Formats: sequence, C-alpha cells, structure tokens
Amino acid sequence: MTDMNDKATRRRLLLVDDEPAIRTMLSLSLKDRGYDVRTASSFDEGLATFREFAPDVVLTDIKMPGPDGIELLRRVKDENPDTEVVMLSGHGDLELAIKSLQLEAVDFVTKPIKDEILQIALRRAFEKQAMRRQIAAHTEDLERLVQEKSARLLELERERAVGSAVESLMSGLSDVTQSVTESVNADAEARESAGPSCFNDLPCFVSVHNRYLEIIASNRLYRERLGDMIGRNSWEVYSGRDGKGNGCPVWMALQTGRGQKSREVVLDKDGREIQVMVHTAPIPGRDGEPEFVIEFSVDVTEVGRLQDELKAAQQKYQEIFEASPAFISIHDLKYTLVESNKMFREHFGEGIGERCYQVYKHRERPCDECLVHRTLKEGHTVELETVVTDREDRPINVLIRTSPIRNTAGEIVQVMEMATDITQLRKLQDHLSSIGLMIGSMSHGVKGLLTALDGGMYRVDKGLARDDLALVADGWGTVKDKMARVRHMVLDILSYAKARSLNLQSVEVGAFARDVASIIGPRAERAGVRFSLELPARTDGPAGHGGLGAFEVDDVAFSAALVNLLENGVDACAEKPGDGPGSLRLRVGGDKESVYFEIMDNGVGMDRETREKMFTLFFSSKGHKGTGLGTYIAGHVVEQHGGRLRVESAPGKGTVVHVAMPRFRADGPGAAQDCAPLGRAGDGAAAGEA
Repeated sequence: MTDMNDKATRRRLLLVDDEPAIRTMLSLSLKDRGYDVRTASSFDEGLATFREFAPDVVLTDIKMPGPDGIELLRRVKDENPDTEVVMLSGHGDLELAIKSLQLEAVDFVTKPIKDEILQIALRRAFEKQAMRRQIAAHTEDLERLVQEKSARLLELERERAVGSAVESLMSGLSDVTQSVTESVNADAEARESAGPSCFNDLPCFVSVHNRYLEIIASNRLYRERLGDMIGRNSWEVYSGRDGKGNGCPVWMALQTGRGQKSREVVLDKDGREIQVMVHTAPIPGRDGEPEFVIEFSVDVTEVGRLQDELKAAQQKYQEIFEASPAFISIHDLKYTLVESNKMFREHFGEGIGERCYQVYKHRERPCDECLVHRTLKEGHTVELETVVTDREDRPINVLIRTSPIRNTAGEIVQVMEMATDITQLRKLQDHLSSIGLMIGSMSHGVKGLLTALDGGMYRVDKGLARDDLALVADGWGTVKDKMARVRHMVLDILSYAKARSLNLQSVEVGAFARDVASIIGPRAERAGVRFSLELPARTDGPAGHGGLGAFEVDDVAFSAALVNLLENGVDACAEKPGDGPGSLRLRVGGDKESVYFEIMDNGVGMDRETREKMFTLFFSSKGHKGTGLGTYIAGHVVEQHGGRLRVESAPGKGTVVHVAMPRFRADGPGAAQDCAPLGRAGDGAAAGEA
C-alpha cells in the first residue's frame, strides 16, 4: 500500500458526480491516498475543469442531469485520448456501463463504491497509461533505429558512388594526360628519352573524406604512394598531425564550410616525407552542411624546382630591367606610373602613383602628343622625340618609344615606355645646325664680297690694259680689302666649327652693364617699355667692399647673350594685355666669387613647360615671330663661362631671369654660385634709366 501511495502522489484525478455526498466521500478517500483530486457536479463543470486541470484519470457518474457521463466520456476521449476514464454506475446501469466500455472507458465501478474495487480500477488505468507510454517509446526507438540504418545505408551508397566518381575522374584525367603527352611528343623522339611528361612530374593524390574525418575513397596513385588509407582518420596521412582538432585541411574545410589551400607534409607508405600543396573542397549535403570533402594533394618537389628556375629567370629580367641604360616606366590604363627602373628613379624620382605627364612634363593635364594614349588607342608601338625635365629641372632630350603589354586574352592592360637620352646627340646636331644656319646667313655676305672682288679685279685689268697705275692701285686695294674680309670670315667659320675657346678679358662689371643698357635702352623705348638699370651706389670699388669690381668674360659673346634675354623681356612686356606700361629692369650685383645679373619684367609670363624648354634649340614661344636661336645661344654662352641660369615665372605674373657668372673662369660648367636673388634698389642700389 505504501508503494501505491508513493505512486499516487504524482497522479491527478477528476471526480464528476451530481451527488454531493459521493463527491465528498470519494474526494476525501482519494486525497488521503495521496492523489491530487478536483471535483465537479455536472457535465459542463466537469468538461471545464478537465480542460483546466488536465487530469490523468477521470471518474464520472454515468447518469447526471443534462448531458450524462457517456457524453463526457466522448468529449474527453476526443480532446485527449491518453486520459483514462472510469465510469461510476448503479446496478440498473449495466447496459450503459457496457456502452461506456465500448467507448474506450478503462473500467466501471458500481455503487455503492468499495475502496478496494476503486483502487483496482485506478491501477488498471495507470498501468494502461504506462503501457501506452512504453509502446510509444519503443516505437520511437524503432523509428529512430530505422532512420539511422537507412541513413547509414544511404551514406555507404554515396561513399561508393563518390569513390567510383573519383576513379572515373582520375581515369579521365589520365586519358587527357596521355593524349596531351602523345601530342606534344609526336614529333620529338629525343624528348621521349628525356624523361616523364610534366603531368607525371606533378603527381596528384585524390581522396574523399566524410564528415566524421574518415577516408572513404582514394585514387590509384594515392594508394600506390601513400598506402591503403580507406577507413583511416583523415589526419593520419599528415606528418605531425595526431588529432582532429589540429587544423588538418579536411577538418578546416568541415569547420569553415569553405575550400582550403595549404602547404603540407605527408608520409608515404614507407614513412618518407613528401612536400605537397593541398586543396580541399567541401561537398554539401541536403541540409547545406558539408557532408564530404574531396582533397587534392600535388607533389611540389618538382614544382619547387620549376619555381626556383622561374624565380631565377624573373630575377635576371628584373636585373636587366633595372640596369637598362634608358628611362623605362610602366603605365596603367589611367596613365598612372606603376613601375620604373633605376635610371628613371634617379632622374625623375619614384613617381609611383603619379601620371606620366606630371612626372615628365610637370603638367596638370595630358600632353597633346601623349604616346601612352596613342598606344592604348592604336594598339601598336609608337615613338616620339621630345624634351623632358628631370627632378633638378634640367632639360633632357629623349627619344620615347612605347609598346603595349597584353594579358593572356590579348587585351592591353599596361603600356611600357622606354626613353633614351639623346641629349649629347642633339647637342651635336644643334651645333651642326647652327653652323649651317650661320653659313646660310653668311652666304649673302660672301656673295657681296665676291661681287666686290670681281669689281676690283676688273679695275686692275683695265688699269693694266690702259697702263693706268692709279686704277691698278685702286682695284688692287679693293681686292686686298675683300680678300682680308673673306679670310677673316673663313677663319670665323672654322673657329665655330670646332670647339671654340672663349676670348676672356678682365672687364669692369659696371662699365659692361652700362654698355648692355645702352644697346637695349633704345629698343625698349621704341616698344613703349620702360627700362631701368639698377647698380650699387659704388661701382668702381673692389668686389666685396661695396663695388662691383671686374670679372673675366668674353664681353662680345656675353653681351650678346644678355641682350637676347633682355629683348625677350621687351617682347613679353609688349605682348602684355591692358593699359599699364611694360617695365623691364636689369639689376647687377656681386660678391667675391660671382657676379649676378637679374632681368625682371612684368610681361605675360610663362608656364613651367615653357620655362623648362626655353633654352632648347629652335624652341620659341613667339610662334612665327621667333627662331628659337636667341635663348639657346644665351644659355650656351653662360654655360661656356661656367655660369648658371635660373628662371622664375608664371602666366600673367612676369618673369625673373637670374644669371650667375664666376669672376674667374674655373674648369667645367657651373663654377658660379647658385643664382641667389639680389637686394632691392632701396638697399644701397641706384636706379638708372637707359
């Protein structure tokens, strides 16, 4: 009885009877046995309590006012078939009791109710519920077992299918390999004796793994080299792997759901290590999670050798690229510099990420004759000769040649630009061109001299014929004079054709500046430009003591050079738009080492490209009005003296030309100090109008 009481403490009972005495008596008895009891007096109250209380067993009287116990039995079984119902009936209710059993009542107890009979009925009800639960549990276990076995059978079928697919795949690859090898070696018997094909040099181990990190299939080469690993753990083939959580490629593919690529070491069936490159690819199941992993491992021993050869070849070509005696640069489709060689970097800086026209020409927009653009558009090699400027603002004559760089699809992806420095060649050409120009310009003078010689010879002949010595003397004087001039002209030509040395003389700086001013002054006045010469207050003292002193110079050549630069200033002021007068100043100063000349105008100014090209032969910013000779000759003369030129200018802002000349000629160009700005006229300088 104690055991029954212990079990009863977990049971809930609903008692439905319209007689209060029976409800009270039975509820007290059942509660005393440890049941949780609720009571109801009618069908409606009983059904409501059933829905709220959810009892394990319902005790209901068969006959009640309104809907009876049979109807309550039907409703209870409809709503919860697992709830057992015990019917309470009188002796005259036998037919109803039998009907209740047909409606799945567990038992019926006749009134008056005996406690022992009621307990037997309740025990039957609870045993039936327990049996039903056991049957349900066994059924679920059986269904789960069937599902597991079915899934395992399906998995085995899949594994076998995957294994067959792997064998078929490798067989197909083998056939393709053999076909390619035979095609390559068809006409090369020597190559057959050289050894195995590249496919045999790069063996591939293929294996398939399930989600439990077990090898379920492998190809023939895998079994021959690494052994029969079917059924073994995925990590066992690797050197130094001893568990599933150690990051082996298959485990990583299952964990991340993504293919993996790594360099690994595997052990062959004799325990020797093999360097391999491993690629894994997860194969998802119906639930989207990785179900299998296919693993490809390539023996990279031969790959390493080929990579070393490739690296050596790349290094060789990189060294050739770096050591090339030309400016080489690589540009992308947006004209951006992406790579350059050593010579390019030394002259133009790194420049990576900048546009080609910014590095070469210091422009803000592409050049009109852009070779990179033409190469991208036309798809073939183009070339152009031009002048570029290095990072120290020195002009360099270059011959540029561009070539397209294509990808495997034949599309242009980059442009290589190779620029060869032809500055020395251009200097030689310029020298020869200037000789030709000089000879051409002198031809008219030579023609005039020849005409004069003819006249002198005619007078000599007439004088001899007439025996007129005076006429002979006059004609001979003309011949001698013209011959002297021809001799002088020929000697000048020969002198210019060879490396001509300067005729250096010690010249007072102040006197020299005044002579130059006297030449340019009238020219500026005729153009409506105000010209001024600015000299220190003292010009006759020694250099470094308030005076300008003297300097060694070829006064004829240097005077012509300064006049050329000053005439450019006059032209720039004359072209200046607006009503304001043009202004041109020549400021002179010096120290113990150098003499400085500054030519300042408020003319139209120049952009950077014009500044950098202004001392190039035949370059002129005046269009058809200029020859491009004046500034070239001026720069050449200053360079011969060892001087330096520096130009400051901007469009609409005027121009300042700084000329620094050494006081005493030193070997090589650039002997003068850098062109430092001179002090203003108010700092002890006198301004003079010329």
